[in-house]
Amino acid sequence: MMAKIVKESDFKGVVDYILDKNKNAQVVAYEGLFMENRETIAMSFNAQSGMNDRVAKPVGHIALSFSKEDEPRLTNRAMAGIALEYMERMGIRNTQFFIARHFDKEHPHMHIAFNRIDNNGNTISDKHERMRSTRICKKLTLKYGLHMANGKENVKRNRLKEPDKTKYELYDILKAEVVRCGNWNILVANLKRQGVEVYFSHREQTDEKQGVVFTKNGYRFNGSKVDRRFSYSKIDAALRHNRHEERMGMTAKAHETATPSVPSGTVQSELFNGSLGLLNGGGSSYNAADAEANQEMADILRRKKKRKRGMRL
Repeated sequence: MMAKIVKESDFKGVVDYILDKNKNAQVVAYEGLFMENRETIAMSFNAQSGMNDRVAKPVGHIALSFSKEDEPRLTNRAMAGIALEYMERMGIRNTQFFIARHFDKEHPHMHIAFNRIDNNGNTISDKHERMRSTRICKKLTLKYGLHMANGKENVKRNRLKEPDKTKYELYDILKAEVVRCGNWNILVANLKRQGVEVYFSHREQTDEKQGVVFTKNGYRFNGSKVDRRFSYSKIDAALRHNRHEERMGMTAKAHETATPSVPSGTVQSELFNGSLGLLNGGGSSYNAADAEANQEMADILRRKKKRKRGMRL
């Protein structure tokens, strides 16, 4: 189970998208709305959001996706129950909403549209909402014995429409390039060859970079919108890591070149056996002088042993 959270400003646009007939949408739960048609639903949302005009984006929109393996178990009623529990845990309560299931993709998924202005005119908190959502999705996945929904690698690219098609193209390109580049200049050059332009945002009145935007096929995406791992800070950290690994590899290679290698195999064995020959009489370097020296050493050792036995007596 996975959740995608979006905040928007136009209730009519969200209602039209979720209830699009081409998606075979089926409403599985709702509250506080006139559900006669799309217009009355949007009108209901707008009337309540007018209670607090300080919120620029009063539209809450969450897509919940499930693994294809869970489809036999996920009836409309079961999915509605999971969605309602997700909303309660997220603190989305005492407000207007509707939940609709779509049937336009292979995996089960549904959309929650809710008013971020609750029935009392208060704003529903979005503090740390993505972090909280990830934690809640994992808990519900375990609670109901669900599979984890497929990640971006398993999304069927040929079924995507713009701008998602370009977004996933960017994801695939960035995934391949970031891991093999050591600095931003190389990364930008490699991306440009593949039709991707890179723009940076800076901290106010400074040259310090704090954000990155990628453009392709006329579409613009903040790095974090392509994937969280492609925010400016995370790409920068990955590039620094790549540079560090490259330096470590070069240092190790230089050390290996400067240090004589240890003999191995037959050569090492022959050298070892030859050194023993100097002591045990084996090997071609053994001669009469060596024999005489060894004999003298043996006599000295025998005399020492005799003295020690005399001392014991």
